[in-house]
Amino acid sequence: MRDLTPVPTLSALKDQARRLRARLESQGGPISHSQALELVAAQHGFADWNTLHAAAGNRPGIDRLTPGARVTGAYLGQPFTARVVGVQTLTSAAGLLRVSLDLDEAVDVVSFDSFSAFRKRVNGVIGEDGQSREKTSNGRPQLQLSWL
Repeated sequence: MRDLTPVPTLSALKDQARRLRARLESQGGPISHSQALELVAAQHGFADWNTLHAAAGNRPGIDRLTPGARVTGAYLGQPFTARVVGVQTLTSAAGLLRVSLDLDEAVDVVSFDSFSAFRKRVNGVIGEDGQSREKTSNGRPQLQLSWL
């Protein structure tokens, strides 16, 4: 039975298979790459590589949105560039990701002229389109991302 731990990205899974194969070969037990992929699938609780691949590949944009990735976007209407600090797939709602961003330059999140509040770290929940479902009072998504 498979637990609800989020599936890593396809590139991370393939890297895991390469490391497993190299480790087994260094210990005198050579295996094929396809055998390594099948073992990785079993480690993650899937029947085979094809099933694991489908589970990891059915998350558009997730391969591009990984910790360390560079993104641009707008937060409360303020443009920014940032580094992704964290990404978490929400199991309660399909296609939603919780992201944490470290902005290159702090943005002012207050639109009032005589008051400012700057943020350098931003957290939000976005859909597969890179936009939050929450909106500002003028109808814009609170967080909008695009990948570099």
